Amino acid sequence: MIATMRAYLLTALLCSFTMQAQDGAAIFQKQCAVCHRSGDVNRSPLPEALAVLSPQAILTSLESGNMKEQGKALSPEEHSAVASFIGKGTAVKFEAATVLCAPGTAPRTDSSYWNGWGVDPSNSRFQPAKMAGLKAADLPRLKLKWAFGIPNANSAMAQPALVAGKLFFGSTDGTVYSLDARTGCAYWTFKADGAVRTAISIGAARNARFAAIFGDAKGNVYGVDVPTGKQIWKTKVEDHPWVRLTGAPKLHETRVYVPVSSNEEIPTGNPKYPCCTFRGSVVALELETGRLLWKTYAITDPPKPTKLSSGGTQLHGPSGAAIWSSPTLDLEKRLLYAATGNGYSDPSAPTTDSILAMDMDTGALKWHMQLMAGDNWTFACSGQGNPSCPEKAGPDFDIGASPILRKLSGGRRILLVGQKSGIAYGIDPDSAGKIVWQTRVGKGSALGGIQWGMAADDKLLYVPVSDVLTKEPGGIFALQIATGEKLWHTPPPEPPCKGTRGCTAAQMAPATALDGVVLSGSMDGNLRAYASADGKIVWELNTLQQFQTVNGVKAKGGSLSAAGPIVAGGMLYLNSGYGVLGGMAGNALLAFSMDGK
Repeated sequence: MIATMRAYLLTALLCSFTMQAQDGAAIFQKQCAVCHRSGDVNRSPLPEALAVLSPQAILTSLESGNMKEQGKALSPEEHSAVASFIGKGTAVKFEAATVLCAPGTAPRTDSSYWNGWGVDPSNSRFQPAKMAGLKAADLPRLKLKWAFGIPNANSAMAQPALVAGKLFFGSTDGTVYSLDARTGCAYWTFKADGAVRTAISIGAARNARFAAIFGDAKGNVYGVDVPTGKQIWKTKVEDHPWVRLTGAPKLHETRVYVPVSSNEEIPTGNPKYPCCTFRGSVVALELETGRLLWKTYAITDPPKPTKLSSGGTQLHGPSGAAIWSSPTLDLEKRLLYAATGNGYSDPSAPTTDSILAMDMDTGALKWHMQLMAGDNWTFACSGQGNPSCPEKAGPDFDIGASPILRKLSGGRRILLVGQKSGIAYGIDPDSAGKIVWQTRVGKGSALGGIQWGMAADDKLLYVPVSDVLTKEPGGIFALQIATGEKLWHTPPPEPPCKGTRGCTAAQMAPATALDGVVLSGSMDGNLRAYASADGKIVWELNTLQQFQTVNGVKAKGGSLSAAGPIVAGGMLYLNSGYGVLGGMAGNALLAFSMDGK
């Protein structure tokens, strides 16, 4: 009798799980697949990328994360069914994510570094040979020295930084790591309140205490003690419920400059969402304490109710102008240059898709140059008949890449800008952003055009092209920084992973320039080195594979996007895996050295 009852209960339990999985599949197909569609490149993760996550991670997203607005249409039981169906990963406990360095271990240090996003205040992403410790001829000798599996992640988004022999980077589960740059063992980990996508900037306050500065996806900026990983301060810089910080803070003297972005475009997929009330901004904080010094909004006028949509939802505007990228500092003029995104709602604002010049000391807006007017777009414009889409939807050609400030002969200066329209610009920062030249390098699309970043040495601007939504994605250009004239163009090779969902030749990732060579990652998982003189591919690294890791967490490479490679002290570090924007999921941080030594 007892055996029969046990068999009955086991059968009932298995049937319950089967029914839940079947229900989850049906709900996903009906409610989610329109965006997370297979076999197409779009803004949402493919099912394969979602499957890497644990059921709890999916559930959290539906209840309080990016999908909370879409989750409102589902019951708690349906949340659980979808999470069980799509989430197949296993969550790794925070304490088990690393292998700690042996007590007394000291990092091997030299004077080389890559601090923050663009390696210098001007965001050149150019590392000279003395700092790089590598020449173009050395690249074929690079071998994997160690790999780190980023736990609980389907994307490796946060570009690492290297200072004083330590590597610092964040992750999508909110963990921030300090690793030994040579071995990959961990000095400490820190848990933020939200995902950490920003690169990390290291600076010293007046008390000579070194702090790691970064932001999270909930609008918090942190100052963390570099030797110990203990929190020094935390400041919330924006209260909007859809805020997220993506661009790396810039540090100078005693101040931290923070770009503020959002993902309010996402909830507008629900026609009942009262779009939109977010405005991008730049915030200045005191490095020592995190105290707010000033805040300047990218749109001067606050949003207010405008009209009812045809579905009866109250709409608001103006809104948008999110600042996705790390700002550029002009120390000569004490100005800060920030690139803004598209508008979200009507009426249009004159500072969307623009370069803003702000006073570093006061935040006062000195000038702005708009590169495209009337570009209002949200997810409401992706489907048919959503009444929350602006009356005239724009192409979504925001500026997601950091501007680059360079000097020309005769002391003239130029600010180099790349837009998702597929156009690169040279503008004059000393003439209120007057356009000096503009050169089309791509067809442009809502995912670039020019997506996450360019690099520049003293003479050339290196421009990777995404164009992922077009029939001919990818490629890279070298332009003369003074004139915009094309020196060379190298089309993308055929993707080795052709036929794999999420595989494309698009080059979304920011470029990194060294003496004589420029590095550019591709959504096909390959990092390629191009000769500066003629664009010839001189080295290639395929990261689309499994890796044995120093921390024991399973790791695989995927699409290269959002974060570029960094080079310092004779080593190259690279994130591999980008499970959003239709890319191939992955969770690997890779470290390469000469002959793997």
